[in-house]
Amino acid sequence: MSNDDALLAHYRHGNLLEAIESSFKKTGKKTGRKIGAKVSDITIDDLSAVDEFHLGGREATKNILKHVEFSNQADILDIGCGLGGVSRFIADHYRQSVTGIDLSAEYIETGNVLSHWVGLEQQVNLLQGNVQSMPFPDETFGGAVMFHVGMNIADKTKLFNEIYRVLRSGSFIVIYDIMLIGADKLSYPVPWATNAETSFLATTCQYKEELTSTGFTVSLENNLRDFALSVFEKQRRVLKENGGLPAIGLHTLIGESAPIKFQNMVKGISQGCIAPVEIIAKKL
Repeated sequence: MSNDDALLAHYRHGNLLEAIESSFKKTGKKTGRKIGAKVSDITIDDLSAVDEFHLGGREATKNILKHVEFSNQADILDIGCGLGGVSRFIADHYRQSVTGIDLSAEYIETGNVLSHWVGLEQQVNLLQGNVQSMPFPDETFGGAVMFHVGMNIADKTKLFNEIYRVLRSGSFIVIYDIMLIGADKLSYPVPWATNAETSFLATTCQYKEELTSTGFTVSLENNLRDFALSVFEKQRRVLKENGGLPAIGLHTLIGESAPIKFQNMVKGISQGCIAPVEIIAKKL
């Protein structure tokens, strides 16, 4: 099995859109849109519970994007966009057109439906494709984001060269990945990998070296381990207060394996093996 096939197998749900629709029905929310008339009462904030598949979700997205100025940019690229939660936030918050690309056809198809639900189908375009060989001309985009993607890609040199190619000069790439901080003693499965053979963690120094050798200039590096631990504590309190999982959340996306995957990730961060790190780099 190729790495791409293993990756798709790890993320495959099989009935994703239906699962999300069913979960929203439990909350009393309406899904779907008619041509010319919105019938859905779902907002992008509602969707953030399931479509921002990275540590800290919407809170992390807002905090990280404060470090860049997308309001004067155009045509933002969301690399490894998943369901397109970050794409929709950028489109709605910064009033920008956003293109997302992801290997999973299931995620892309579902994500485009979600954009339709919230009336952002004109501003957000999600495409199925490989981020190491993107179907875009050189210097197409004025900025890019990549949230929790690098852990799934072995050849980061190829990845960063491809990102560099499609960005215009002066553009920023905002990276938010789980990175290797201490000895790699991580237990599997985790949210991004079923086993160690499909997990391609790298250190912050390795990320910066690869970016610099590609031609980027790194302007910010921030280890968000403390933020992650605060998120875990907040989630524990909410679960205890509510007596269990909410109707919709990342467990809707991941399925029955969600508890063990998150337990292993939390353990790895708590023990200092891994941490979420943000890096911002600029193409000169």
